[in-house]
Amino acid sequence: MARAESIVLLHTGDGKGKSSAAFGVMGRSWARGWRVGVVQFVKGGKWKVGERKLAEHLGIEWHTLGDGFTWESTDLDETAAKGRHAWEVARDKLASGDYDMLILDELTYAVSYGWVAVDEVVSGIAGRHPSTNVVITGRNAAPELVELADTATEMRKIKHVYDTGVKAKKGIEY
Repeated sequence: MARAESIVLLHTGDGKGKSSAAFGVMGRSWARGWRVGVVQFVKGGKWKVGERKLAEHLGIEWHTLGDGFTWESTDLDETAAKGRHAWEVARDKLASGDYDMLILDELTYAVSYGWVAVDEVVSGIAGRHPSTNVVITGRNAAPELVELADTATEMRKIKHVYDTGVKAKKGIEY
């Protein structure tokens, strides 16, 4: 069996665990001595995710460039501009050769919301530095991203505590 120089993982679907799985890979990569970076496209603003605290503790570079979920936005044009800027940052990091692992958390939303063209994202990821592995997360991954990925996993919700009216729990959801 051949060993690839780098691979692209995609975690999509409407179930819980897409970002959690990506951050598990983040920890595994760091433990192997890899240079790891994270670009977060949506969570921002008031969201203080536990994974970021872990990344800071481990010395992993982390960029939260979104301003929160779109339904919390007070200016959707600004939210879209931040999503486009996040892609510019990610694209530069993909090409730099500075990372063995780059997590692009919630990138699928930048595409599905129309902030960045899917062809531009596919081109940036396909043209990444040869040694940079990538994890992409988010719901509703474009078919082009599924095709690009070496491994694509769909998280499917069977049931979720949200459906009973329970709010997000620190340590579980963020």
